[in-house]
Amino acid sequence: MILILRSLSLKHSIRRRARVIFFISLCALLAFASSCAQPKHSAQHSSAEAKPQPANEARVTQIGDAQLKQLLIPNGKPLLVNFWATWCGPCREEFPDLVKIDNEYRGRIDFVTISLDFPEELDIAVPKFLSEMKAEMPTYLLVSPDENTIISSIAKDWNGALPSTILYNEKGEITYLRQGKVNPETLKGEIEKTLGEKK
Repeated sequence: MILILRSLSLKHSIRRRARVIFFISLCALLAFASSCAQPKHSAQHSSAEAKPQPANEARVTQIGDAQLKQLLIPNGKPLLVNFWATWCGPCREEFPDLVKIDNEYRGRIDFVTISLDFPEELDIAVPKFLSEMKAEMPTYLLVSPDENTIISSIAKDWNGALPSTILYNEKGEITYLRQGKVNPETLKGEIEKTLGEKK
């Protein structure tokens, strides 16, 4: 009987020890897993916080009809205005030439571009495209309740086609209007004439 009791006691003790060892092992495993997972989570979190913003991201300002009319008033020098949109193939094609013209005439004329993209592209497609083009001229996105009225008020000969480029002299008079892609040499010639310089 004593042997049976000892045997039962021994089995109970072994089971108890096994449970204790299992419990301790499980706790250790969970603690280890937790300690391993924590640094990864922290690293990912800090990496997300430290993610750098795109350098030299182009800025685009949304404007309405009244602000556009103010922009089209020259400030003591010729003003070049280009109407375009990222969804317009010819606009995208001519843009590198416009960037070159801006670089060549900066300081002698003012140059602004007016995007007719959808408002939701204000912080997405438009600045992305401008950054890719390395464009530095001020860019605005026009949101108008009546585009036909604002178009006709800008130039009677402009039917709203894109791209369109308008050159004003310092008095605010239109000296050149082009619907469609510009010829860079033609545009430069018109700028020189407007500046009163002859080649």
